[in-house]
This record gives sequence, structure tokens and C-alpha cells, in this order.
Amino acid sequence: MIDLPGIPQKPFAKDARCPLDGVRVLDLSRVVAGNMVSLLLADFGAEVVKIETPEGDALRDWLVGGVAANWKVYARNKKSVCMDLRKARAKELLLQLVETAQVFIENFRPGTLEKMGLGPDVLHARNPKLVIVRVTGWGQTGPYKHKPGFGTLAEGMSGFAVLNGFADREPVLPPNQLADCTAGTYGAFAVMIALRNVEVSGGKGQVIDLPLLEPLFTFMGPQAAGYKAGGKLRQRTGSRSTTAAPRNVYRTKDDKWVSMSASTQAMTERLFRAIGRVDIIDNPRYKTNAMRVQHAAELDAIVGEFIGKMTLAENMAFFDKEEVTVGPIYDIAQFVQDPHVIAREIVVDLPDDELGTIPMHNVVPKMSGTPGAIRTPAPKLGQHNHEILGQLGLSESELQSLANEGVIYAGPQRKKK
Repeated sequence: MIDLPGIPQKPFAKDARCPLDGVRVLDLSRVVAGNMVSLLLADFGAEVVKIETPEGDALRDWLVGGVAANWKVYARNKKSVCMDLRKARAKELLLQLVETAQVFIENFRPGTLEKMGLGPDVLHARNPKLVIVRVTGWGQTGPYKHKPGFGTLAEGMSGFAVLNGFADREPVLPPNQLADCTAGTYGAFAVMIALRNVEVSGGKGQVIDLPLLEPLFTFMGPQAAGYKAGGKLRQRTGSRSTTAAPRNVYRTKDDKWVSMSASTQAMTERLFRAIGRVDIIDNPRYKTNAMRVQHAAELDAIVGEFIGKMTLAENMAFFDKEEVTVGPIYDIAQFVQDPHVIAREIVVDLPDDELGTIPMHNVVPKMSGTPGAIRTPAPKLGQHNHEILGQLGLSESELQSLANEGVIYAGPQRKKK
């Protein structure tokens, strides 16, 4: 464990009022995509109740340095109820909770929820206004619907990997849960549309079919349109762009890196003047964006030579003064120490019973009238059994009986058999 000085330390805003106060979300999903949906809702006040098995959400098992960092971040602002849904009594308790909820999230393979006796028809019979989010790899329909699907597969099939990396190397997958987080963001947006339909338009609940594949494909831009128009497949070009130049990463004198995008004519001309190359502004090879793209390698050599004579700090000072769009390429150690990151409180340090404090991203976006807040840490397994199930009218003795019968559970994760 290392210290990260300078990150703003914040207490949990336990008493903060948020715009989604009063919205209850039952989240049966595991790992990232569903948790991303519910995290975005929770950060703005929704009461997210994770419905976990005694083995716990698999996200709890993603350890970094022996710490469940992913769980601590993605499960903040949430509660945990642990029950064994193989037992009839647990299913009935879940259905009673459905009557109190506005949103229901699951990420089983298509048909699994129905086999459990908890399909949308059953859920809507108990709560006609319920918004049901069904996260899968490939969707609820189509020939691939029954295939298992993790984000990695969507990142490959969507066209992301085939365009990422260099032409003489293999396609490159992203180093994070890109497909999951993209789908989760779309999912939270869809939930708000569905809730507005219920609350403002007097509509009924509905099912949101949220595969990992389609949201990520939308982020790939006009790939199909470009293929039809140009008749050629895009190739991997590293950090270069096929639509604008100069755009690349460049090594500095102290072996660090900067990124640059001079994607408008005015910015390109400003760059050429700044690096003392006014002479190439009217050079036919670089005069228009289309020509610059064709001669990107030559242009990169010119720009790279200039940048390579200065350190990262010197480059940033120079290009900031010249108002040229150049930025540093950071690792996390550099990012959290940047004065802009600190001033904006993009990363905050929150109390943690295991590490003392734990840094994580703040609530995004910042809203002037209805801000979100980080109110509670990620829950222990089954931490809120009594609080949530007690609201159904169960007494302490009844809850203890349910625990004795294995219907509910609280404590360390059980190993999967």
C-alpha cells in the first residue's frame, strides 16, 4: 500500500439530499455492467439494494493487492441483502420487495429469470410500474441470445479491437471494462426514460433489453456509413487518426509522452507557427486536412522532433502559452497529483475500514441544482438484511428463523460448490 498525498479527503455525505431519493432499485446483477447502471442511479440518490447469493457478487472477488477495490468503488452508495433464491421463501421475499421498488436489474442469460419463476410477466403482475433492466452479452433476441457473453467478446465483435493497436500487430482489447461501462451508462439513461414514462406520462413499466454489444458499437462512430462511402476497411493506425492530422502521441526529452490533436485548420496553423514552421502552412502536402492525413508520417516526424527536445513540463508550459491543444499522457500516480484534478475534486479520498481511506472517482457529472453525493461505503454481504426485510413486517425472531433455514445470510462469502 502506498500513500497518495494531495487527494481531497471527504467524509461520507450521509445526510445529503439527492434527486433520486425515493427510487428503489433491486440489483440482482453481478460484475460490472449492471453494477454500473445501479452505481449511476445510486450516486444521485436511488436506494440500490443488491440482492446477492451467499457467494456474493463476483465483483467482490476482483482483488487488487488483496483488496476488493472494484467492489469498494462500484458498490458505494448501495445496500446488500443476501438470500438463497433457490429457496421458495426467498423468492417470495424478493417478490414482496418488487412491490416496493421502481427498478429491477438482472444479468442472467435469457430465459434464466423465467426458469426461476421470476420472469417479467411475474414481476409486472406484482408491480405493473416496474422498470426491468435485462443485461446480457447479446440481447434477449437473435441467434446468439443463449451464448454466454462477457465484455471482452463485445469489444472484439463490435469492431473496437480490430481498429485498436498497430497494423503490424494483433488487434488490441481495451485494458478496462469498456463494453460493460458503456452499456451501464446507456442502461442508466434508459432507466430514467422509463421512469419518466411511468411518473410523468402515467405509463406502465417496461423491459429494457440491454446487451453489451450494441452500446459499444454506437461508440465506434460511422463505421458502416464510412465503409459504404469509401469502399475500404479502416486499418489499425496506432494513435493516428484517419480523419484528421496531426493527431498522435509524442515522446518528450525525459521519456514521458504528450498527446496532440490539431484537428481544425486554425489549430494546425497555430501549431505550425508555434513550432517555427510557418513555411509549411502553404505547403501543398500539409495545406489541407485531407493532404495532411495522407502525409501524416512526415508531419509526425516534424512535430515529434520539436517535442522531443523538451521535457514534459517544458512542452506543457510552451504549448499552453501558445494555446495549442497538447495534453500530458498520465498514469494514475500522475493523474491524482495534477492540480486541475485536485481542484475539481475528480478523485476523492473516502473513509475505509480496511485501508483507512480509499481514493475513487467523484460523482459525475457535477450538477448545479440537483447534485449527487457519496453517502455510504460499499456494503458487507447481507449487511442490510434486517433493515430491508424488516420493512416487510418481519420480526427479529422471524428473520433469525430465516437465517437458520438458510433463506437469508450475512457474513463472509461462501465458496461456490
